[in-house]
Amino acid sequence: MKRRETARETALNLLMSVVRDGAYSQIALNDALNDGQLSDRDKALVTTLVYGVLQRKLTLAYYLSYFVDRKRRIDDWVEMLLYMSFYQKAFLDRIPDHAMVNEAVMIAKKRGHQGIAGFVNGVLRKMLREGLPDPSVIESPERRMAIQNSHPEWMMHLWTEQWGQEVAVRIAEADNVPPSVSVRVNRLKGSPEELVKRLAAEGVSAVHGHLSRDGLIIKGGHAAGTDAFQEGLFTIQDESSMLVADAVAPKAGMHILDACAGPGGKTTHLAERLKNTGKVVALDLHPHKTQLIERSATRLGLNNIETLAMDARCTRAHFADATFDRVLLDVPCSGLGVIRRKPEIKWSKTADEIKGLIPIQRRLLDETASLVTPGGWLIYSTCTIHKEENERQISAFLAKHPEFQAEPTFSERMPRKEMDSPAGTLQVMPYMFHSDGFFISCLRRKG
Repeated sequence: MKRRETARETALNLLMSVVRDGAYSQIALNDALNDGQLSDRDKALVTTLVYGVLQRKLTLAYYLSYFVDRKRRIDDWVEMLLYMSFYQKAFLDRIPDHAMVNEAVMIAKKRGHQGIAGFVNGVLRKMLREGLPDPSVIESPERRMAIQNSHPEWMMHLWTEQWGQEVAVRIAEADNVPPSVSVRVNRLKGSPEELVKRLAAEGVSAVHGHLSRDGLIIKGGHAAGTDAFQEGLFTIQDESSMLVADAVAPKAGMHILDACAGPGGKTTHLAERLKNTGKVVALDLHPHKTQLIERSATRLGLNNIETLAMDARCTRAHFADATFDRVLLDVPCSGLGVIRRKPEIKWSKTADEIKGLIPIQRRLLDETASLVTPGGWLIYSTCTIHKEENERQISAFLAKHPEFQAEPTFSERMPRKEMDSPAGTLQVMPYMFHSDGFFISCLRRKG
């Protein structure tokens, strides 16, 4: 009979799948938690270790440099095992030193050989004797801020340049806090109050959210594993993302285009708000994503969604002008607002890659603008906090398209706490509501 992996072995395997194989942390972790091999206590530890190590990777690398000669070549998995151990020592206060060391040595022996186990033991014993180094002594202010907050220097510089150093640090600090899980109530199948009771009966604790009237925050339990989820009573979605439906403000019978729809969270929300009337046309470049939308629609009991696998940069060749009451553009973006939920973004994104997204976003805006009916709305959204992709993108669009203007009732539908956004726009920061960083703009076509 195969021995079950310990929580730390599982965490190490997940970290390697993300760092070495490019797996998405959120998906890989969810799959591991759903396979039934871990106790609730172990699930909590695995989640903490995976997110914690990915979030604090730069700080942990700084620690490692003090105890291992940089000229020494060590395997990736050994490095990650030491990161896990340093993380437990630096950021978790309920794990005894002996448990942290013994488990790491056991994993090293099992995965490698006696020599590697001895090396790991030696590094960790030295760390316990000497203590972890203090990044505050780093002379370079830029490098010190990056290592203390465990974000790349270019990213901290970008935010400092655009928002100021205080805000940049607040963003980074929020990114390093474990993400919450929020769900969106399917009002076609019940109210938030009814869902709270149903989830409680299945061992899941939920409370009302901060941003959306359809949102609940999960305080305990595994919502995705419930019968309530399978029955389509809710969708797992961040609260900031739910605000898009408030921006679109669907009314019964409307025709709405969701031009960059995959995997369909916003599509299905709009369809629910339409109460199965009208139509939501959902486009995505990738057929497997349109299939995901269709499966979600079936689970949720929605029959007013039409999916098309096509490039939204070619919509004018497919749709006539003034076809849609609302056009939603949730464009491909840098994702800098969802780092708390997807911490690997910090280490995989580059400044040059982000620059390459900006002309794509501009093309999508130009391509879909004519599809909006006179008096209809164009809603632009991103899950980032980068002004070049957000406010400046909208300013450039309005300068080029005088037939559009900021939609005057938009601010009435949006939360305003701590916010000072230009007319027709909303920037949610990751530190405001413990939700994703998100940008939304609502523009009205004149006429």
